[in-house]
Amino acid sequence: MTLFVLGAVTILLALYLWWGFRCLPAEHWQFLATVPSAKNDQGSWCGINFTWYGLLTANAYLVAVAVLLVLLGSVGVPPRATALLALTMLLCCVPASRLVAQLVEKKAHTFTVGGAVFVGMIITPPVIWLLNRFAGMALDFHLPLIATWAAIAIAYAFGEGLGRLACISFGCCYGKPLEGQTGLLARLLHDRGFVFHGSTKKIAYADGLEAVPVIPVQAMTAVLYSTCGLGAVFLFLSAHHTAAFLLTVSVTQIWRSYSETLRADYRGAGKISAYQIMGVAGLIYAVIMAAVLHHEATPLASLVAGLQGLWQPGMLLFLQGVWLTIFLYTGRSTVTGATVRFHLHQDRI
Repeated sequence: MTLFVLGAVTILLALYLWWGFRCLPAEHWQFLATVPSAKNDQGSWCGINFTWYGLLTANAYLVAVAVLLVLLGSVGVPPRATALLALTMLLCCVPASRLVAQLVEKKAHTFTVGGAVFVGMIITPPVIWLLNRFAGMALDFHLPLIATWAAIAIAYAFGEGLGRLACISFGCCYGKPLEGQTGLLARLLHDRGFVFHGSTKKIAYADGLEAVPVIPVQAMTAVLYSTCGLGAVFLFLSAHHTAAFLLTVSVTQIWRSYSETLRADYRGAGKISAYQIMGVAGLIYAVIMAAVLHHEATPLASLVAGLQGLWQPGMLLFLQGVWLTIFLYTGRSTVTGATVRFHLHQDRI
């Protein structure tokens, strides 16, 4: 059962990522819709742009929360407890993605996954303890610490991996130009770079790299994190929770720190970026905490039980609510605008 489900998920992930890598660098995959908001003196309308960035980010969050529900459900955590945990973490980490970007990059209209992950890494143990101490007593549930942290780490790996498709659609988090690269990396990526089109993509207006082949760092991250997530799910369902946690945290945070050297977008002042420091610090913190925290016994994982917990009307509505909230929060573009004009087709009247 486990291998069958993982195989099916692998195929779906491969198809989704292949589509994203092939299509999203194109210009017409940046804007999803434009909503007229106010009429100007020239008879046109000012429009609010909703982006593929927001839709793809919402998809990534949806998958991450669904993975969390299934994994924790498989070890006997009731869906209401997982939903409360997910909601608490989202309320902390989603605003942090903008706040940390403001502090590091001095920009008010951008997001950073790295900052949100660092905040999430630090707060996870106390959040789990507080939920067990108060909500758990009232609602009769208990979150096993290491298993829960491992499930959160795995969910994050899938979420950020799939979320990199959003970065491709907006042209952010982009790599350095392939021209001038040497060594093994240059040989491996020859004719495999991303070429972005569209003057409103970040890579164009921030660094003037429109139509320039660049290192496909978003694709590399997406493939690595998704593969890591699949391996960690197998370990988790085999009751190796600490191993699943350490695998996920090690791969994601080491790659986060290294991949900063492949990127061309502004990452703050200094040769070593704040995000690299956060990645290394988060990894050290996670390893220490995994060594000292109490390892609780958990039931043998049942993937069927996890899937059954997900397939409930309340949980499906919760997931829809998460998707819609994230889409509205990240999908409404604040760095682009639109002018809309309406007219009649006289020959059709």
